[in-house]
Amino acid sequence: MFAAPALIALALVAVGPVGHSAGQGAAPEWTWIAGVLGVDVAHVWSTAFVVYLDPVELRRRRVLYVGAPVVALAAALALYACGEPVFWRAVAYLAVFHFVRQQYGWVMMYRARGGERDRAGRWLDGATIYAATVYPLIAWHARLPRAFAWMKPGDFVAGVPALAARIAGWAYAALAIAYVARAIVQRPVRWGKHFVVATTAACWYVGIVATNSDYAFTLTNVFIHGVPYLALVYLYARAAAREPGAAHGLARQLLGGRRGPLVFLATLWAIAYAEELIWDRAIWHDRPWLFGRGGDVGGAAAILVPLLAVPQLTHYLLDAFLWRRRANPRLGRLL
Repeated sequence: MFAAPALIALALVAVGPVGHSAGQGAAPEWTWIAGVLGVDVAHVWSTAFVVYLDPVELRRRRVLYVGAPVVALAAALALYACGEPVFWRAVAYLAVFHFVRQQYGWVMMYRARGGERDRAGRWLDGATIYAATVYPLIAWHARLPRAFAWMKPGDFVAGVPALAARIAGWAYAALAIAYVARAIVQRPVRWGKHFVVATTAACWYVGIVATNSDYAFTLTNVFIHGVPYLALVYLYARAAAREPGAAHGLARQLLGGRRGPLVFLATLWAIAYAEELIWDRAIWHDRPWLFGRGGDVGGAAAILVPLLAVPQLTHYLLDAFLWRRRANPRLGRLL
């Protein structure tokens, strides 16, 4: 789940069109289809399998799950009313926070799985995974403009001094040395946790710091984020669907049998394509060869863009509750 997507992404970067100056290393269309459409957008919708298609979970916290999309839409409408740049900057930084916290979450889940309870180890593990993600982000801000963007060009705040990136780099190096030193003497060896930390460090550094390429960033960014999430959601949803209270749920019908993984992915890919079709025909107009030609929606964008952002924002909100052991007592049992 964790090593393979990272190794594949790094291998594709090594043989792909990677450049070190703006304009080089543009992502070919297959990269967008595989990474953005097939992984990133699909993994956003996969949350529905463990929330809205699971009758047990939906009954357990109905107010949260019904209210989250409403709150997301209200916030999106308010942000877009402040201007399109404000909206995309807010969404970009929320996405950054989500991506960073997910890598931290993987490490914490592996600590729980391995029975690690020591406070010093928790602090070092958390600080190291944060440094592995935050340092590249600081370096990115210090080198703007870049040949890639998180959401769209200009969504990050420029003007971060290069000294800030150097200081962050020194802190990162110190934490990495301490982490490796502890890993050498720690027994038993926590291979799962180490894979998460190592692949995160490698992909975030290669995709953001070592290269200046939309191709490299897309592969290293979305593969290690979305592929493990899809796999984890499938395992969680399949286990939840087998519980007595979920016998008549839609997740049980879709995931049952040997075709469960195929139905799971096909359903997500179909929904992801439908969403991106609306985005492209109404807003972006980037891929008429894939989605057909659209038209200018004019002032309707003030409603349509926030509405289309609701699945993504809801995914961010729900992840803050769904994968916390204290907030979700089913998590330990189902996984």
